[in-house]
Amino acid sequence: MSLLSLGYLAWDPNSPNQVEIDEGVETFGDSSPSAAQPPHIIFIMTDDQGFNDIGYHSSDIKTPTLDKLAAYGVKLENYYIQPICTPSRSQFMTGRYQIHTGLQHSIIRPRQPNCLPLDQVTLPQRLQELGYATHMVGKWHLGFYKKECLPTRRGFDTYLGSLTGSVNYYTYSSCDGPDLCGYDLHEGETVAWRHKGKYSTHLYTRRVRKILANHDPKAQPLFIFLSFQAVHTPLQSPQEYIDPYKDLDNVARRKYAGMVAAVDEAVRNITYALRKYGYYKNSVLIFSTDNGGQPLSGGNNWPLRGRKGTYWEGGIRGLGFVHSPLLRRRRRVSNALVHITDWYPTLVALAGGNSSMTEGLDGFDVWEAISEDKESPRYEILHNIDPLYNHARSGSLQEGYGIWNTAIQASIRVGDWKLLTGDPGYGDWIPPQILPGFPNTWWSLERHLEPKKSKWLFNIATDPYERRDYADERPDIVYELLARLAFYNRTAVPVRYPSEDPRADPSLNGGVWLPWVEDEEDEEWYDSRQTEQSDWRRKLKLSQSMSLLKSLQSKLLSNWI
Repeated sequence: MSLLSLGYLAWDPNSPNQVEIDEGVETFGDSSPSAAQPPHIIFIMTDDQGFNDIGYHSSDIKTPTLDKLAAYGVKLENYYIQPICTPSRSQFMTGRYQIHTGLQHSIIRPRQPNCLPLDQVTLPQRLQELGYATHMVGKWHLGFYKKECLPTRRGFDTYLGSLTGSVNYYTYSSCDGPDLCGYDLHEGETVAWRHKGKYSTHLYTRRVRKILANHDPKAQPLFIFLSFQAVHTPLQSPQEYIDPYKDLDNVARRKYAGMVAAVDEAVRNITYALRKYGYYKNSVLIFSTDNGGQPLSGGNNWPLRGRKGTYWEGGIRGLGFVHSPLLRRRRRVSNALVHITDWYPTLVALAGGNSSMTEGLDGFDVWEAISEDKESPRYEILHNIDPLYNHARSGSLQEGYGIWNTAIQASIRVGDWKLLTGDPGYGDWIPPQILPGFPNTWWSLERHLEPKKSKWLFNIATDPYERRDYADERPDIVYELLARLAFYNRTAVPVRYPSEDPRADPSLNGGVWLPWVEDEEDEEWYDSRQTEQSDWRRKLKLSQSMSLLKSLQSKLLSNWI
């Protein structure tokens, strides 16, 4: 199949919908580095791209560039992310689990006076300390209620992108409800009105190419975080990317495939720019999605269980690969256990940082596992503990052997074993969408979770599809993993999930989503929030104690009878 048939068109300098393309990408894997300075780092993150939404996993979506990059690099097939946007980005930026930043519940919403905690030293800030030029392009979604939260205050020299979680790909309108919309495209700390009407995937690609063209690769190492809006809803792309998939009867899947094709072309052009401007031989390119795909919007995670927003493998096992001439063992698949928090210490070490710069993080330096096929230093992953998510009615402290309330949504992997408690989210297996329509009403036909159940145990090494539950057969392992959850929970900080602030309304701010709170106001809010959280934790502990007491009383009464 030709590139033209997939929507990879020859470059037309007069067309606003196309970016340069070159065949230089065809010679991947032929370079050996001899660099005196730290490597240039290009981290590309896509949004909502499912496990089955890349060519080397999929039968209906073609990604020739991503496939080639992965084939000549290292595919990460045991790589974990978070089930939704903000948590993955926060863990990438801090190297810490959500329970250690207060972002363990949901996402940061546009009107919430909340952002990535300012006491956290971010990855780009560390790289700046090590002499890097740092740039971010694309989706932020880590809060913006005051200026100190903005990307340019958190370690990036420059920024072009959207601050909220979802925008129109052309108009950059972002809505937090049907009647609460505002413009959301920013350059640095100003509103980027001049880019309105440009397709975001193309706009962001051009910005990356401009950064590469204007920087001297021999003078200073470079870090670029390209956080694509794609392939998150709304399903929008130029028609030329959708046309090659006209045989896909499912409309959402067809549009989604076109958006993936636009991303694939973008990565091709960026990789060509790395070669053209002299970066490639001393570069590390990392590709990652931020969470699982959403089948209702064209995404797919087959053959994994679950979807975006869930702690089943379909929600948290991510697409990922590393492409670099610096890799010692290339052209292979890695099953080393890797988590998104690991990029922080890994990249700081690659940049020449010492261990004191990553002390106390939850991530590990996994470069030797990726580059040399050595054993991963990581043995377990805390997927999350969310005390605010809807509690499972069938869960209790008694179900958790007196050490964990299984009503609470939580998940952990230790070695080959994975435990889920509470309500993990929708848990079916969804094959690729082939029917013409996929209306929301069909979800009433789904297979629901087992009744009166609040804990599941799977051997992920032998059963990555989570089809055999060992929770009843192996109570010993369940107990051990519950104990690990209890251990981690003792280290958790209070949840940061404030009420929405009406002052954030774009109609009060020139029709734009932008910071609306001053520093002094923030201190007052934080002090009151700390008091609320302390009261909540006391009530939770009291509730758990009462639950345990009732359980013991029931057992004593039963034994007496």
